[in-house]
Amino acid sequence: MADETNSTQSTEQHAPTSRPAHAGPGAPRTPRPAGGPGGGPGGRKFFRRKKVCKFCTEKIDAISYRDVRLLQGFVAERGKIVPRRLTGVCTRHQRRLSLAIKQSRNIALLAFAARF
Repeated sequence: MADETNSTQSTEQHAPTSRPAHAGPGAPRTPRPAGGPGGGPGGRKFFRRKKVCKFCTEKIDAISYRDVRLLQGFVAERGKIVPRRLTGVCTRHQRRLSLAIKQSRNIALLAFAARF
């Protein structure tokens, strides 16, 4: 019986894994599951409309630094100017908008940051 236990222990060997626990940058990778942000079967489930410039559609030429109500729509809660890709404003109007926001901040019509 002593021979049997020794033989079973020696035959049990762990098979080497395809990738070590800490693999470096040159190690082979496992494929990613489908449906991630890159597309595939579970990609985008809704259609995103193209954003149009509010100032171009309403034909607003001058963006005044005194129009605080308009400017507040383009400033985030924390006081940051919201980027074009989120608001949909065209490049030309975004530049004018950021200048107007900065001017109204300097004369204390808009806050630089949120209050805590």
